[in-house]
Amino acid sequence: MDQTVATALDMDLSPYRVFTERQWARLRADTPMTLSAQEVAQLQGLNAPMSIEQVETIYLPLSRLLAFYAEAAVTIYQATQNFLQTRDGKTPFIIGVAGSVSVGKSTTSRVLRELLARWPASPKVDLITTDGFLYPNAILEAEGLMSKKGFPESFDRPRLLKFLSDIKAGKRQVRAPVYSHFYYDVMPGHTVTVDRPDILIVEGLNVLQTRELPKDGRAVPFVSDFFDFSVYIDADEKLLRKWYVDRFMRLRETAFRDPGSYFHKYSRISDEEAQETAHRIWNEINLVNLRENILPTRPRADLILSKNASHRISKVALRKI
Repeated sequence: MDQTVATALDMDLSPYRVFTERQWARLRADTPMTLSAQEVAQLQGLNAPMSIEQVETIYLPLSRLLAFYAEAAVTIYQATQNFLQTRDGKTPFIIGVAGSVSVGKSTTSRVLRELLARWPASPKVDLITTDGFLYPNAILEAEGLMSKKGFPESFDRPRLLKFLSDIKAGKRQVRAPVYSHFYYDVMPGHTVTVDRPDILIVEGLNVLQTRELPKDGRAVPFVSDFFDFSVYIDADEKLLRKWYVDRFMRLRETAFRDPGSYFHKYSRISDEEAQETAHRIWNEINLVNLRENILPTRPRADLILSKNASHRISKVALRKI
């Protein structure tokens, strides 16, 4: 088949409608700006800059879209309740945020949380990361999985699914484990409580991951089955590598200097050795995880935010089917 024809067919069959930043910004309509420049600066990550202009052009329109989705979800839920003649508790609207290490998932999630919480109805918005559902280091070491930390097999998937099932069922005081990047481990006895939020944002590397489907047709829930909307943050591999290495080098000058840090040893090596170490970790762990597990889930997202070299979102793809 002629390459031009094949490309045209691919575009016609794409389940996404693609927008430039300017086109997407117009969809903000009259959505008010509720964050100050100072608040936006406080929400950005160590190596994931966020400008107030990007909040206005990208995240305010997204906030407006999510408001429509959340309202529609309530309507559908109420219709189902009427059909079943039940009166269960409220079901939170759950948003999944996925993407590679160093792409800026945490910054995006925090900004969304603040914008959504400032809707006129003042909904209760909670945010959790799936890092807390990693197996503790002791288990990973015993199973030979420390080099696979962040891969799907390093997560306590049954515990995460139980957590999301309880949240979706409207249960009160649901607890999630807490992960410390400083200690590079799950914190024993530490939990965060999620108590019937209106909206829950779930951020993590592999939240859109699917496992091999059972041949006997048994129901096997995926994490994404609990999502009402999902966002994938995308960037070129070369940019992701650069951002990871830059963050690693900055952490050497900050958190890694603390003797209690799991990575304290990296603050005592030369810059050249640190660069080599960061590139090795990226190539042997994070890049493999990206190619094998994370990137293949991108087509499952409802919305894809594509970043350029300055961490600016230059393209938005919204699922149309």
